[in-house]
Amino acid sequence: MAVIRPFITGFATILRHMFRKPITVNYPQQKFPMFPKYRGKQVLMRDEDGLEKCVACGLCSVACPADAIYLEAAENDGTVQAGPRYASVYQIHSTRCIFCGYCEEACPVQAIVLGPEYELSDTSREKFIYTKEKLLEPLPPDVQARLDRPHPSPPPNVGEGKAP
Repeated sequence: MAVIRPFITGFATILRHMFRKPITVNYPQQKFPMFPKYRGKQVLMRDEDGLEKCVACGLCSVACPADAIYLEAAENDGTVQAGPRYASVYQIHSTRCIFCGYCEEACPVQAIVLGPEYELSDTSREKFIYTKEKLLEPLPPDVQARLDRPHPSPPPNVGEGKAP
């Protein structure tokens, strides 16, 4: 009798759950919706004009308790789509990062945010060093279209050169 009771209890549990809707998510095809307060991969933001928001003040690297952020400041000479001062080098070592959000809180211009991306696995340690190009938010489509548009060439000077 001691063996039959657990056997019947097990079958009852199986029958009770057999006709319920499964709660499993088919992961690669379906993504699980993240909670609004989730802190995932860091993202460097851009402003409305498509310029980098980061002014390279260094407060994010100072606030980071894991010392995961490294940046170098530079003055803009017009060759970079950024403000007058920008981060020429911006790296986050994600193996050190503890996703605490202190960098996001310390930034005076809200240039770095912790985004919703949660697929952060990779195959080598070198790929866990996120550079500025990997962290920077893509340009908005309207700004990208404006930059891709060819500039009109100046009209040829009619009165110069050879005589008719």
